[in-house]
Order: sequence, then structure tokens, then C-alpha cells
Amino acid sequence: MIVIEEVGPTATVQDLGRPGWFDSGVGPAGAADRGALRLANRLVGNPEHDAGIEVLLGGLVVRAEERTLVAVTGARAPATVDGTPVGHAGVLYLNAGQVLRLGFAQAGLRAYLGVRGGIDIAPVLGSRSYDTLSGIGPPPLRAGTRLPTGPPPLNWPNIDQAPQPGLPDLMEVRALLGPRDDWFTDPAALFTGHWTVGRDTDRVGARLERADGPALQQACATELPTEGVALGSVQVPPGGQPVVFLADHPITGGYPVIAVVLDADIDLFAQARPGQRIRFRCAGTV
Repeated sequence: MIVIEEVGPTATVQDLGRPGWFDSGVGPAGAADRGALRLANRLVGNPEHDAGIEVLLGGLVVRAEERTLVAVTGARAPATVDGTPVGHAGVLYLNAGQVLRLGFAQAGLRAYLGVRGGIDIAPVLGSRSYDTLSGIGPPPLRAGTRLPTGPPPLNWPNIDQAPQPGLPDLMEVRALLGPRDDWFTDPAALFTGHWTVGRDTDRVGARLERADGPALQQACATELPTEGVALGSVQVPPGGQPVVFLADHPITGGYPVIAVVLDADIDLFAQARPGQRIRFRCAGTV
């Protein structure tokens, strides 16, 4: 059992999501940076899909009620245990009563706390993730929340730390052109110059602003019938500022999707702060 003593901007329980419910109007949700959650779980010896805590920027303080094993990954939020600094992406042993405190990350956007045994709350539609768009799943964490952990797995971790590269000043992201690239006068403009992440970014999507290069212009004013959209879809409203759909994206949309970010590169957007420079690289056609 762990106890939440303080929360920064926001913190939610997330696993790898609830796929398979699109026909019921429910998106998958799950960790925005899936790789960071998987790494946190591997460090503490959990299956990769176990639930952990996703922390926006930092500010989380937790207290262990019993001896447990934790790991912090994702954004590099400085961490201390009872005031003593500890490393990033490493295995941390907490005795009963010890307090883990996360400061605010200077780079990256989302940190992940993995706890040995996983956060063992009741799943909703097969997942313990909170979906910020629909409100499905456990509510955002608050001070005083007590989170049970599951039984520890049999295999202990065999590494103490997993060094992680920093984020580049210019983040290169691969995308497949289409399926609605023919709705634009010059779809290749997406891959010309670079973009910046705007202030309007959350778990639903990251809105991009043109830093340099040509604008995205639709070829006609015809309305597109509502159709399904996937994780990583680059949807372009009439204003020409694309939105990259992230973990809590809607399952349908009415604006044309000019491209789809490769699944392997979606996690990069989970760590992209407002002001982060983005360059798209064409990886083919949908």
C-alpha cells in the first residue's frame, strides 16, 4: 500500500490501456509514454502492462506503508527518499514510512512511478487507466488517496538502473502520409521546415504551430463526413494548425487526417512540452 501525500499539476493511474472497445465508443487511453511505463515496470520486476502512476511535470509525494520497490522513469523529475537524492530510472527500495518526493522536471513532460506488484485497483473495462476525455477509470489522484499494490511477482529485477537519453532540441518524428492527404493543396508541406508544440496540449492531443515552412491549406471547403481516427493521427482543422492525437484521443473526427505518426514515435509526443520543436519525416503512405 502507498499513500499519496501531495500531487503536482495532476497525477493519474495508467496501464497500457483498454483496447477493443471502439465499437462501444470507448477509446484505449493508457499511459501517454508507453515505453516509460514499460521500463518502470521492468525495473521493479512487474509485467509491462501493470498499472503505475503518470505524473505531469512532477510534484508527487508518496509514502510507503510497507517495504516496497519503486522506480521513476520518463521525464527527469529530481527525486528524493526522505530528503536524500536518488537516481533516475533506477530501482529504489522504500521501507515502511519512507517518503518519495518528485520535484519538477526540467526536461520532458510526464514521469512514471512503477511500484512492485502494480497499482491494484478495480479495473474498468479491463483497464485501470483513467481516460481524461470520457472520465472512465479511477479519478485523478489527490492528497490522502491510498493505493493498494498487488502481490509481488516471482522474478526480481536483475538491473539496478537503465540510463536514458535526453530529449533533443529538435525532435524528429516519422509519419505515414494519408489517408486524407489528397484534401490538401500541398500535403508535403507537413514535412517542410519544423513545427512547435503549442500551449494547448494534453493527453487528448498536442496542437502544433508553424515555426517555419509553408502552411497546410485544404484544397476545398467541402465538409468531411465523421470517420474513425487512430492514435497518432495528425488531424488538420480549417485554421491549418495540426493536432496529433495522443492516448485519450476521440475515436471519431470530422477534420481530414493528413498523416499518421508511426506507433514507435508516439511516445516522443508524450514528453514534448509547449515550445518543443518538431520535424516530421515521411515514412511512406498509409
